[in-house]
Amino acid sequence: MRSILTCVMIAYASLAMAHDAPSGWSYDPYCCNGNSHNGDCQMIPSKSVAVTPGGYRVTLMPGDHRLVTHAHVFLLPMTKAMQSGDNDYHLCLFPNEDTPRCFYAPEMGF
Repeated sequence: MRSILTCVMIAYASLAMAHDAPSGWSYDPYCCNGNSHNGDCQMIPSKSVAVTPGGYRVTLMPGDHRLVTHAHVFLLPMTKAMQSGDNDYHLCLFPNEDTPRCFYAPEMGF
C-alpha cells in the first residue's frame, strides 16, 4: 500500500511540474521545469531552425528564448526531436542555457 501511495505521489509531482505551451498543449514532464512564465520550455522562432541532413541546426540569440543570454548554435539529431503539438518549434533548456533537454518540431510530412 505504501509503495502505491509513493508511486501516485511521484506521478502527481511530475505532472505538477509540466506546463503548457502558449497554444495549450503540455510539454512532457521530463522536459520542463517551472511554469509558463519562468520555465525552461518555450516556443522559439522558426527562423532560428534549419533542417540539415544530420538533423536540426538551432541558432538562438538573446530574446529567442527567455533563458538565452548569448548566441548559441545547437546541432540536434532528427531522432531526438519530439512532435510539437502546434506546428511550431519549442526548446527546453535545462539545467542551463547551454544544455538543450528537449526539442519539439512540427511533423515533417514525408
